[in-house]
Amino acid sequence: MAKKEQKKEQKHIPVVNKKSLAFFEKYINNAAPTGFEAEGQKLWLDYIKPYIDTHYVDSYGTAVGIINPEAEYKVVIEAHADEISWFVNYITSDGLIYVIRNGGSDHQIAPSKRVNIHTDKGIVKAVFGWPAIHTRSGEKEQSPTLKNIFLDCGCTSKEEVEAMGIHVGCVITYEDEFMVLNDRYYVGRALDNRAGGFMIAEVARLLHENKKKLPFGLYIVNSVQEEIGLRGAEMIADHIKPNVAIVTDVTHDTSTPMINKITQGDLACGRGPVVSYAPAVQNNLNRLIIKAAEDNNIPFQRQACSRSTGTDTDAFAYSNGGVPSALISLPLRYMHTTVEMIHKEDVDNVIHIIYHALLSIKNGQDFRYIR
Repeated sequence: MAKKEQKKEQKHIPVVNKKSLAFFEKYINNAAPTGFEAEGQKLWLDYIKPYIDTHYVDSYGTAVGIINPEAEYKVVIEAHADEISWFVNYITSDGLIYVIRNGGSDHQIAPSKRVNIHTDKGIVKAVFGWPAIHTRSGEKEQSPTLKNIFLDCGCTSKEEVEAMGIHVGCVITYEDEFMVLNDRYYVGRALDNRAGGFMIAEVARLLHENKKKLPFGLYIVNSVQEEIGLRGAEMIADHIKPNVAIVTDVTHDTSTPMINKITQGDLACGRGPVVSYAPAVQNNLNRLIIKAAEDNNIPFQRQACSRSTGTDTDAFAYSNGGVPSALISLPLRYMHTTVEMIHKEDVDNVIHIIYHALLSIKNGQDFRYIR
């Protein structure tokens, strides 16, 4: 009897090292709210500069590291740099502050959270106040809403608040920081999607350290303003005019409570990167990515997206008369909270799959379905 063909045993190959992890922690802990990403972009550029030939930053702050800038055929790998936040919207006469969203900030997690209010005079500390449980007994419980959550920065008048440099339009971020949980998960705020920016920078590092020469121009793009409608990607796609785009963002781990797998799909941290199927995802490029994963024994999951991916993939795909684009997602728990969680091995494997996909793309490759 012929021996059954045995499947290759999957053996995890780490990518993230001590130096890159130190950068990742610093990068996550830095605030980069939508529209105010500049400080984070400086950190990112400082990290990636040794691995690229040149770089470009547009008027709104999207940063691009470029390898082979003279090449005619252009391939983009992209993530977004901005994090959700709040804006100061109204200051009461007794010194309390009401807010509006900057991106998809979750009002339900706000009460009792500590925040940083960013002013021209520097950071001002504040907290989201909430009535004590003792004062709510016997009454119908109110849930947090945009109408009743408020900040307290320790002031007793509007004038005192303004004297600290706080004004309508100041941006507000949570102060929660990066940690490693059980030597298995990276945890923090803004892993959506500074984890993506970190991973594409690590792809550039791998190409450099492994002395890989690409036959095309590679544009490593860290876009701004994704959280309010893919705006940074729209602008930079028009500037670069790429031939191919591979985007990475986060997607939901659906294995935790209160998530319906029937509607959200069956995805989990630790099971590998997620390849997506959607009208914006170019099928031939997607097949190339899947083949790169299979050939290099990289685990992956699949996800279907209705109508749009909701990521910068859509902005690149529908730019410049149509750009073959694909999405590689990182499974994440507790999106848009301050305790977003990603699996260490998934991070390594997203880096691997993008790296090997790039090595599979030929100069001038035509991805059209019909020629």
